[in-house]
Amino acid sequence: MNELLRVFLAAAVLVPMTLLPIVNPLGNAPIFVAATRGLEAQSSAMARRVALNCVFLLCGAILIGGYVLDFFGLSIAIVRVGGGLVVAATAWRLLNRQEPDPVQASVAAAARTMSEGEIARRSFFPLSFPLTVGPGTLAAAITLGARRPENIGYWFPALAGAAAGIAVVGLLVFFTYRYSSRLIDLLGEVGAMVLLRLAAFILLCIGIEFAWSGWAELNHLM
Repeated sequence: MNELLRVFLAAAVLVPMTLLPIVNPLGNAPIFVAATRGLEAQSSAMARRVALNCVFLLCGAILIGGYVLDFFGLSIAIVRVGGGLVVAATAWRLLNRQEPDPVQASVAAAARTMSEGEIARRSFFPLSFPLTVGPGTLAAAITLGARRPENIGYWFPALAGAAAGIAVVGLLVFFTYRYSSRLIDLLGEVGAMVLLRLAAFILLCIGIEFAWSGWAELNHLM
């Protein structure tokens, strides 16, 4: 029983520690505020939808991501290289962006009242994917899912721990986005801009690290 508990706790700690730096809800808070500006009445519902979408995406990546890669004949190393390049390119655009993002501008210009279906659609793209859970996050989640215990008896506690860790990530995403406007108000316009640029730079480094580690793994296999 103690060994099962250890496996559960190890997965429950490893998953959020691996995913949270890439998900980076605090760094994405200014983008969420900008994307929901003018939609304050729906921001809470959108934050909840985004958190649920992220939980489903991460659970799917951990549970079946490896099988999808096997079906298409792709390796984890290739996913890390591709995901890292996409993350780095996104971060580079954020670092050098001078004008508002057209997708965010279109969301901000929407009507103040939206149906549940409209909230669900807009909360998935671009707020859930690729802003919060992007290719790099999915690549990391697939990598975590591929690291299953050799003993089949430990699979259930490992999956339960991973689910608990994903739930922690989802809760942090929800509360950060839910109160993101207050956070930005505390930081001020300049502080929010600095936070956005800093988060973009960190995201750029994460993307490069993902691509580099994937490339190193590919060279090792050659």
